[in-house]
This record gives sequence, C-alpha cells and structure tokens, in this order.
Amino acid sequence: MKTIVITGGAGFIGSHVVRLFVHKYPNYRIICLDKLTYAGNLSNLKDLEGLPNYMFVKMDICDFEAFHALMQEHKVDGIIHLAAESHVDRSIKDPFTFARTNVMGTLSLLQAAKLYWESLPEKYEGKRFYHISTDEVYGALALDTSSEKAPYGRDFFTETTPYNPHSPYSASKASSDHFVRAFHDTYGMPTIVTNCSNNYGPYQFPEKLIPLFINNIRHRKPLPVYGKGENVRDWLYVEDHARAIDVIFHKGAVAETYNIGGFNEWKNIDIIKVVIRTVDRLLGRPDGADLDLITYVTDRAGHDLRYAIDSSKLKEELGWEPSLQFEEGIEKTVRWYLDNEEWMNNITSGDYQKYYDEMYREIN
Repeated sequence: MKTIVITGGAGFIGSHVVRLFVHKYPNYRIICLDKLTYAGNLSNLKDLEGLPNYMFVKMDICDFEAFHALMQEHKVDGIIHLAAESHVDRSIKDPFTFARTNVMGTLSLLQAAKLYWESLPEKYEGKRFYHISTDEVYGALALDTSSEKAPYGRDFFTETTPYNPHSPYSASKASSDHFVRAFHDTYGMPTIVTNCSNNYGPYQFPEKLIPLFINNIRHRKPLPVYGKGENVRDWLYVEDHARAIDVIFHKGAVAETYNIGGFNEWKNIDIIKVVIRTVDRLLGRPDGADLDLITYVTDRAGHDLRYAIDSSKLKEELGWEPSLQFEEGIEKTVRWYLDNEEWMNNITSGDYQKYYDEMYREIN
C-alpha cells in the first residue's frame, strides 16, 4: 500500500485532491495534513470520515521534527504539497507569515523527505515530491486587444518564462519553487513543480473573488472591484485542477515543470457580471438586478494586469485538458454555494472553527 501525504488537504484545492485520491485509489493510504488555519476546514472532508484509506493529521508544515517522524512512522512514498498562504492582500499586510509558511514550510518538508528517503535501501526509487505553485511567480503580461483570436494578448506564460514576482505572496511561492528544484539538482530528489492559474469552485474560502461575490450578491452587499476591473486572469475549475494533479503525480516526468491553465481568460469586471446574472437568475431576481452593487475601489498595490497560461505541454505530453467551459463551471459553482448556505454561514460566522476543534479532539 502506497502512502501519500497531501499537505493543505483541508483547504480549497487540497480537499478536492484528497477526495479524488481517496475514492480513486482505495489501495493508497491518503494522509490529509493540515494546520487548520483560518482557510482549513475539516467540514470540507466530512464525507470521507471513517473511510479505511483516509486519515487526518493536524500539523504545521514548519515543524520539521514532527513531519520527519510522520514520514518514518507511516513510511511515506509521496508528497503532494498544497499547503500555503495564498491571499495576495494578506501577503501585502503580513509578508512574514507568507515567508514562514511558503518558504520555510516547504524547506521543512523537503529536508524531512530527503532524510527519510535517503535512509531507505531503495532511497528515492518509487518516491515523489510534487509541489503545487502559481502562475503569479511569472509576473505580468501585457494587455493587447489587437487580435480577435487572442482578445487579451498573444503572449502566454510557458514553463520557460522567467520568474518575475511582484507581490510578497508570489515572491514566497517563487522562492519555494526554487528550493524544490534545488533539492532535485543537489540531492537527486524526484520532484515536480506545477504552476496553475486561478481556481474556482466549491469549498473556496470566501475571501476570494467568486465565493465572496456570490455571498454578497445573495445578501445584496457591495461588490468591491479593484481599479476599473480591467485586470485579466485565466480561470480553471477546481476539479479539473485536481484531475491534472492526479495525472502529473502518476505520469509526469521527474524534474519537469508543467503549467496548468483553463485556456479561459476573463476581465475581472466581466466575470463579476456573469456571476451577478447567474446568481440573480437562480434566485429568481430580474436579469442584472444586482449590477448596481458593483463598487469601484482603489486598486491593489502592485496589481498585475494580466495572467495567461499556456498548458499545451501538459496536453501534448500527458493528455490533460480542462473539461468545463467557464460559464458551465460558474453555473455549477453558484448552485453549490446557494445550495450550501449553511457551509457559507459557518465560514462567515467562524462556527466552522468550532467544528474542527471538536473533530480534532475526537481524533486524538
């Protein structure tokens, strides 16, 4: 039985990856490891409780000794590393936390894995350290509306695009990416790095644009839009990202980088209008009834104008491509949040933290 640790497994993307692996690979032992900060929520994985190949461990990834002991106790074969501080606005206010978690936390995992795997007779054979990163490490692309075929620009981030991070968040992720690659180049550790575009879907913490705005529209609260809403992002439905992680973990080449994107660029203001119209329709309100909730606010410091991912390498080498168009994904996403009002209320009230505190006491 292979043992796979998924860090940040109680978070947004992590919970989808944990669920996919637990159900798809009953012959694997899946360890969901999470510190349960504000963005970690055990109720995201409530449906997995009691399954024989799933276990939860509460742990800070910066705790090197604890993670090294876990590696030894459970004979860990693979690590899928998703745990990270990820909100740009928070990184601007508190860069130290981002450096600690994203840089030192990643280094702690790498060193613990190195020491354990090098102690084995087979050493790195059959082992894998998979690090999930972001497209934000690449910096920003120009906005070019001169082409109908590429309405926002003909340049895209590829796996060879030089790093040029602009926020404390992206700088911390860039640093962690470099450490992962350095552990392959220096020690021969079998590592993989992926850089992904913006994710959306169920279980996303409502500090992020789409769930925040769905909730605000529902309660007719203002929708704060940075600048003029002209910033462009590539969007990917979270379950498509989880599928990509599965394919890359099992079939990706060691020491390679793969970009994961949705081929799906949207201006922020256009996304917001789609979300408004979808929420209004599903709540039985007149079309566009809540467009007047849009409120333009001072732009974020260092706000990159455009991100766009070229995922052709992943498609050509491993056969992955996104399954959902944005409008279809938004429909599913909005329906989920409207149908799971209790989940959202527990998040906004803080009650979910009481739930996982009780769960952790029961587990231990």
